[in-house]
Amino acid sequence: MSDEDQILYRVEDKVAVITLNRPDKANAQTQGLLDDLNAAWERAAADPGVRVIVLNANGKHFSSGHDLSGAGSRDAVPDKMTLAHIYELEAKRFIGYSLNWRNIPKPSIAAVQGKCIAGGLLLAWPCDLIIAAENAEFSDPVVYLGIGGVEYHGHTWELGARKAKEILFTGRSVSAREAEQAGAVNRVVPLDDLDSETMKLAAHISGMDPFGLRQAKRAVNQTLDVQGFQTAVQAVFDIHQTGHGNALSVTGYPVISNLEQMKKNVSKS
Repeated sequence: MSDEDQILYRVEDKVAVITLNRPDKANAQTQGLLDDLNAAWERAAADPGVRVIVLNANGKHFSSGHDLSGAGSRDAVPDKMTLAHIYELEAKRFIGYSLNWRNIPKPSIAAVQGKCIAGGLLLAWPCDLIIAAENAEFSDPVVYLGIGGVEYHGHTWELGARKAKEILFTGRSVSAREAEQAGAVNRVVPLDDLDSETMKLAAHISGMDPFGLRQAKRAVNQTLDVQGFQTAVQAVFDIHQTGHGNALSVTGYPVISNLEQMKKNVSKS
């Protein structure tokens, strides 16, 4: 599959549908995929005919997170990786892109099925609404890798402080129903109905006044920002970098080498 096939884009009746299309890799994210995904978001934002943005994924899983294999034509890693290089890369492609998607003024909906792991949260959480299939699971098990959580720290805002600590401390998954109860998911639907229910909601929203939608989104996001959302997310991103710094000093690589243990625990959840 070429880089150009990893993100699909179409517009249906004022709704832009952006699709992660790497199902054979559980939609693991290469740097190239993230660049193309951001370009698709920008395309939808710039199109006056688009009123709502839907993000979905082909295959069994929404996203297994960052592709740790380093595969992909735009994913070359320097022979000697420094913390400055890691910071620059993640500031742009991880927290930078996620904040960009969160702040695009058009309403957005994520449709999530199967696993949404670690970096997958960076794609779903920036969306305004999340529709989850009954089999959806959300997790961030990167403490196994010596990291305190992924780059875009939505955990506390999405789940509350105690639940955020629990999933980080244990590495366990949060089910779709549990996420709904915490307010991190708007609706839970049968897997077979995920696409239709998401598009039905998008169609309804697309019929609302576009300026009113823009202002409603700004009102809610601005309220969160007054409470410290963007400041906190940036501060925790800097904390995240101390995990890489520690790993570099211990192993010479930006994560502690405990990947197999993480995979085992993720597969159990």
